[in-house]
Amino acid sequence: MDLNALTVASTRTAIAERSISPVPLVEAFYKKIETDDPKIGAYLTLCKDRALAKATHIQSLADRGDALPPLAGVPIAIKDVMVIQGIQATAGSKILKGFISPYDCTAVKRLEEAGAIVLGKTNCDEFAMGSSNENSGYFPVHNPRDLSRVPGGSSGGSAAAVAANISVAALGSDTGGSIRQPAAFCGVVGLLPTYGRVSRYGLIAFASSLDHIGPITKTVKDAAILLRYIAGRDPADSTSADVPVPDYEEEIGKPVKGLKLGVPKEYFGEGLEPETRAAVEAAIQTMARAGCEIVPISLPHTEYAIPTYYVIATAEASSNLARFDGVRYGYRSPGVRTLSEMYRRSRDQGFGAEVKRRILLGTYVLSAGYYDAYYLKAQRVRTLLTRDFEDAFQKVDAIVTPTTPTPAFKLGEKVDDPVSMYLADIYTVTADLVGVPGISVPCGNSRQGLPIGVQILGRHFDEATLLRLAHVYEHERASA
Repeated sequence: MDLNALTVASTRTAIAERSISPVPLVEAFYKKIETDDPKIGAYLTLCKDRALAKATHIQSLADRGDALPPLAGVPIAIKDVMVIQGIQATAGSKILKGFISPYDCTAVKRLEEAGAIVLGKTNCDEFAMGSSNENSGYFPVHNPRDLSRVPGGSSGGSAAAVAANISVAALGSDTGGSIRQPAAFCGVVGLLPTYGRVSRYGLIAFASSLDHIGPITKTVKDAAILLRYIAGRDPADSTSADVPVPDYEEEIGKPVKGLKLGVPKEYFGEGLEPETRAAVEAAIQTMARAGCEIVPISLPHTEYAIPTYYVIATAEASSNLARFDGVRYGYRSPGVRTLSEMYRRSRDQGFGAEVKRRILLGTYVLSAGYYDAYYLKAQRVRTLLTRDFEDAFQKVDAIVTPTTPTPAFKLGEKVDDPVSMYLADIYTVTADLVGVPGISVPCGNSRQGLPIGVQILGRHFDEATLLRLAHVYEHERASA
């Protein structure tokens, strides 16, 4: 048995049936990380002693014949924007280097309570700001499908870890597409839950009204399994919703015949690379053959999504990142003479170029005289985008689009052109602005063998329909 190729579902079954043991399983993953990760760069921090201690505990439960928790022994990776008690949390930034968290992120805590074992913290764009994972404060991540290319951002380390079989599954965060875009680039499944479905307690904030936590997995079934355990109301996060959490694993087995799928014309225009268009259109036809009705729709304010996103996200980022000043967390510049100099030099030396760019932009749009012209106007456009989706969901059950306009691009190809880099998220940012759930599923490969993803978007808190559609599509594609 190739232990590293296991899924969440197969790991859970194998451990429950005692055909594999947690300790050798965890050791096999660390051995592969030691061999493969130096050329990928997926991990920033490993927690081997902690992981082996938890594996030994689960092993002792199994040896005594005790009931095992539902995710017993499943190795997972956690994006380094989520904190774990006693483990370094940097958010991919040098300004937090050496910071040890005194508490657990709720989503991570819930997975560990279900028996999952955290292998380590994965690399990411600094404070989750980026579309390529080249903005990490430490080193870039390489796409395991082609090491000369980016894995996508900002959850590129988590997606690369799953794609390279150096983790069974991972958690990422999505503010403008940072789960779905790297999932598409690396050929794995990435799920964006509805805003409020998963607690953000313990997530180092980028843009608080846009940040989400979600799973990155090898299969849709695995995403359904993990979502069930991380979802639900959390008293520690006032934005988490008190909405019942379905048994998503059971939901994906239901038929999709008769569901109406909207195909928005605005997502298939200029800028969509022909191979990506062909793969996504083939995926739509596969869903039609499974019994879905395809309905052309329009989301007329789509062209305003990118500028709206970058006004709101940078405004919130400039506020959230004000706390990193050299006083309370992480890095403090040495040899300073005044308090003002300490603030300036600590932030200048601790933050990378992309973070500084976004703080400056966000401070500008919030400043007196420009607030109404930029931030307030962006919030009004956000309302129009929300109404677009509300109107569409009067007619259809889900919306199907490309996840990205192109497959993964070369490392360094767009690093000096921020606007071009921002457009890599053109099909994903709207879901974050509107707060609806979305999932990216592999739907083909380019002539160069690079993965392509299809995105399915749904109504608020209707992840069950998305997962059902994605699971049926995944099954139909594998059977073809």
